[in-house]
Amino acid sequence: MASSKRQRNANHSSGEIHVDSKDVLQLKDGEQNLTETDAMEERRNHLFDPAAEYKMSHKRRGLALIFNHEHFFWHLMLPERRGTQADKENLKRGLTDLGFEVKCFDDLKAEEVLQNIYNVSTDEHDDADCFLCVFLSHGEDDHVYAYDAKIEIKSLTNMFKGDKCPSLVGKPKIFVIQACRGDKHDDPVIARDTVDSKKELDINETEVDTAAVYTLPAGADFLMCYSVAEGYYSHRETINGSWYIQDLCEMLKRHGSSLEFTDLLTLVNRKVSHREVDVCKDRKALGKKQIPCFASMLTKKLYFRPKFK
Repeated sequence: MASSKRQRNANHSSGEIHVDSKDVLQLKDGEQNLTETDAMEERRNHLFDPAAEYKMSHKRRGLALIFNHEHFFWHLMLPERRGTQADKENLKRGLTDLGFEVKCFDDLKAEEVLQNIYNVSTDEHDDADCFLCVFLSHGEDDHVYAYDAKIEIKSLTNMFKGDKCPSLVGKPKIFVIQACRGDKHDDPVIARDTVDSKKELDINETEVDTAAVYTLPAGADFLMCYSVAEGYYSHRETINGSWYIQDLCEMLKRHGSSLEFTDLLTLVNRKVSHREVDVCKDRKALGKKQIPCFASMLTKKLYFRPKFK
C-alpha cells in the first residue's frame, strides 16, 4: 500500500497527467455498458451534413435532351400542340446559359426516342456534373407520347439507374415532363384581384395537353419535375407556350445560377399557381388554375453555379 502511494507521488512530481477513472455501469446479465470512440463518427457527420452539395465542378455540366412533340400520327387522334416551339426555344436558351450541352429533337417516333435515350445512357459521363431530359408532349397514364406511339416513363428513367449507367451514379438525373396528368380542371379557391397577364382575345389562347402522367419512383439521385399535379390538366398558350415551361425558364434566368434547384422549382410552383385561364375556346376552362409538382429522390443540395474556364 505504501509502495503504491509512493508511486503515485512520484508520478505527480514528474508532471504526468492522469485521467480520473469512472465507475462502469454493471448490467443485470453481467455485461458492462462502456463508452467507446466511434472511428466512423467524423465520416458519418460529413455524410449527413445538411449543407452537403452535389459535386458540380466536373469539366462539363452535362447533356440536356429536349424531346419536343407538336404533331402526331393521325391515327392517334391527338391535337397538335401549338406553342410548344416557344417552349423548346426558351428551354434551349435557359439550359445553355446554365452550361448544358442541349440537343433538341422534334416529333420523333417512339423507336427513335428510345434509341436516342439508350445511346446517351451508354455514353460516358465521368466528366459531367449531371444529366437532364425534357419531354414536351401529350400523356396518358404512366406514359408520354412520341409521334406515333406512347412510351412508358419508367422505360426512360430505368436506362439511367446505377446498373445501366454507372458513370452517372451519385449524380443528379433530372426529368422534366410537360404533359397533362388527368382530365380535371383545378378550381380557384380564393378570389384574386388581378391575373398575371392579359392575352389578346382569339390570338394567344390557352389549350390543354391531353390525358395523364403519374409520378413514378425512379431511384436515388433522380428528380422528376411535372408541369401539373396528378389528375389535372396542364395548360399551354398557343403562342407563348406552356405555363410551366414559361415560368420555369423565367426562374432559371433569374435564379438558375444562384438558387438551390428544388427551391427554384418551389418558386415555379408558386408562379404557376397564380395564373388562371382567361382566353380559351372551352368556356368551362375559364378561370381554372394549375399547380406543378416535383418528386425528389436527390440526396444532396443541387446548385448550378457558373463554371469558370
